[in-house]
Amino acid sequence: MSILRNIFIRFSKQVETSDHQKDSSLNTHYYKATFNQLFQSIEDLFRQDADCRIATVSKDHGEIAVEINKPISCFLIVTVVTVRPMETAVDFNISSEKFSPIGLYPILRKRLISYYERINKLHTLVRVGKSS
Repeated sequence: MSILRNIFIRFSKQVETSDHQKDSSLNTHYYKATFNQLFQSIEDLFRQDADCRIATVSKDHGEIAVEINKPISCFLIVTVVTVRPMETAVDFNISSEKFSPIGLYPILRKRLISYYERINKLHTLVRVGKSS
């Protein structure tokens, strides 16, 4: 049953981070920063990325929608939420309509991990996973 599940996951065209992921690298990341600091850093990160175009920014909802052109075209929603003073969570939801004979999940997963790594260089990571 596990092999069949892994095959379905591999061909998934959508990857989402959350506190309830079995894959720990896709768990929500919590940073020592205010909402405004983190939101601005993330917005700047995507504005400076030549492969990305910010489609919409909704600071009121804590969301940034990004169109990604390379290596495959996909759509990303970044959600930034204040958990407590000086602790802010970041989650991603990425999807694509493209098809790949080897499956898109590994490519999309790698992309999300790289975004977390880039944010980790800008802000202090408090923890990965469930909010206490």
